[in-house]
Amino acid sequence: MKHEKHSESPDGHDEAGDRGDAAHHEKHEHNHEHERDHDDGSPEHDHGHEGHDHEHTQSPATTISLAISGVLVAVGLGLQWSSAMAPESARWIFVGAMLAGGWFLLPSAWASLRRLRPDINLLVIIAAIGASVVNQWGEAATVVFLFGVAEWLEGWADRRARRAVEALLEIAPKVAMVKRENNFTEVPVAEVKVDETIAVKNGMSIPLDGEVLSGESAVNQAPITGESVPVDKKKGDQVFAGTINGEGSLEVRVTKAAGDTTLAKIIRLVKDAQEQKAPSQQFVDVFAQYYTPAVTIVALLIFLVPPLAFHGEWNVWLYRACVLLIIACPCALVISTPVSIVAGLAALAKRGVLVKGGAHLESIGRLDALALDKTGTITEGKPRVLSVTRISQASEDDIVRAAAAIDDHSAHPLAAAVVNYARERKVDFKRAENYQAKSGRGAEAVIDGHPFFVGNHRFTHELGVCSPEIEKLLGEIEGRGESVVVVGHRPHDGCKGEVLGIIAIGDAVRPNAKEAIAELHAVGVKKIVMLSGDNQRTADFIARQVGIDEAKGDLLPDDKVEAIKKLCASHAVVGMVGDGVNDAPAMATASVGIAMGAAGTDAAIETADIALMKDDLGKIAETIRLGRRTLRIIRFNIGFALTLKALFLVLTLLGHASLWLAILADTGATLLVVANALRLLRVPADSPVPNTVGASK
Repeated sequence: MKHEKHSESPDGHDEAGDRGDAAHHEKHEHNHEHERDHDDGSPEHDHGHEGHDHEHTQSPATTISLAISGVLVAVGLGLQWSSAMAPESARWIFVGAMLAGGWFLLPSAWASLRRLRPDINLLVIIAAIGASVVNQWGEAATVVFLFGVAEWLEGWADRRARRAVEALLEIAPKVAMVKRENNFTEVPVAEVKVDETIAVKNGMSIPLDGEVLSGESAVNQAPITGESVPVDKKKGDQVFAGTINGEGSLEVRVTKAAGDTTLAKIIRLVKDAQEQKAPSQQFVDVFAQYYTPAVTIVALLIFLVPPLAFHGEWNVWLYRACVLLIIACPCALVISTPVSIVAGLAALAKRGVLVKGGAHLESIGRLDALALDKTGTITEGKPRVLSVTRISQASEDDIVRAAAAIDDHSAHPLAAAVVNYARERKVDFKRAENYQAKSGRGAEAVIDGHPFFVGNHRFTHELGVCSPEIEKLLGEIEGRGESVVVVGHRPHDGCKGEVLGIIAIGDAVRPNAKEAIAELHAVGVKKIVMLSGDNQRTADFIARQVGIDEAKGDLLPDDKVEAIKKLCASHAVVGMVGDGVNDAPAMATASVGIAMGAAGTDAAIETADIALMKDDLGKIAETIRLGRRTLRIIRFNIGFALTLKALFLVLTLLGHASLWLAILADTGATLLVVANALRLLRVPADSPVPNTVGASK
């Protein structure tokens, strides 16, 4: 984890600063209170589907009874239309169809009647009874059957939208090969202890989070990070439960128990997110709370007023009242939002993006400004050698060898970068002798009996080895926001000393950063700001390099919070991208906080509203795009359902609607909004994900 920096030390590096995350926890406490306020289980928060269990409508008994009801309706209508049976005789077939197709509606209907709060089930039962009273037995049976089918379809859609999370449960093995008493034994994963060694054969799923002790292999991490390209793993690398081992064989030290793995945490978070209500869903719930009783009263008035006040026919107006009750059933309206939200959450989970609830999914869909931390977000978060410039006749390897021999004594990040670079290039070096650190400037040491130095720009002046040519080169490197390590012979015994070369070190920009920023602009983010504790010159250079609109440097954590507040004042919805821990105050202040590279980082997963399991900036644009698409689908579904209700209300009052047409329109609308919402589950061709994750059949 990175620590943003504020004050610049003489060698161009910044000093670490800590940040608390109290503000973020305060934000989440507020969010949880908000959820309780809107979903406390009290009657006034029900939306008309109360007491209805989609698991129940998907049970084998319900499915069989619906099939029987459908057969009886078809037989009864066929006999009636062919005049092979008198309407009075066909009545008993239709009664059987109503009982088979509507028995599971009765408990909810009776409960809502006792509370005097009509729900969808009660409306259908009343409409069926009314149609029977006026001898429309065929229509009454069809109403009950088609409504049962609609409810069954809602349950199916709900289960399909949640299938991605259930599939996650299936991908982790139930047993692991554990090394005990020098033998590998098959043990249930729940019984494997932390620090035990497990063996993972080629082609097997990894059962628990851990660290590779031996072996090398390419591991498919798509179930956790959403990335389709396998990642090479070797000794010391981290692996996650549920990921798939490639051709190699691995021995892994377990680092987390079964209930604490990254996969287990993902499953819990996504399940919790699916239970939370988004703002649009809260709107639908409140709307249905008043809508269903209102239309019941209107239907009663339509039945009573014309016959009593205008001498209308009781049978005609009872029939129209029943039609209105069917039209009033808000099936399509109620199902439109939750299925869309769950489908959107599941689709992002398949792509390695965790969104902690529908509210955050809607927020990311409305995002119009985005702030990004620099270190570890735009850049890779660790200094590395970017270039080696020769000043003397010494070769690049000689320059690197001398610098590494001295820097091997130091724990400074710049020194570590030089040593790592030497090892990567396979440059052999022997540790220097008589090492002396020069605070804030560099170090001196003896290599093969000769005095050498490594240091920053200031140190070259102190040693008197800086020439106009070197000054120009140092200025160019520092102008790019990079740190310099000057390597040379130290002046001694009357010798002037000389510079052998200059090593440029920087926190390299992520390879896809420029493309990702362009994509963010393309999906409609109006303003992108980079916030950094590094100096303003470095921040400006990196911002220009990747196409960011504005850069703010020299920021302490409190300064970042103020920058977010200013963005919030000028933009409706503001996002903040960071590592989920050090940037917690700024992420908490933003409308939505996004953590980068959260896989295996418990704090990052817990802290952010949205967690990107992989260090991939491109995932942010993908998340925004899917959030916007989810919002479009929700708006269309709600608008379509309300428009259809209004249209059929007018047709009913004018006498141009029938029970047949009403129930077909209601069922058709439900099917359309469900199919529209489930489109979110489709994974585009450019984002391949293994079939083991979230496959919905």
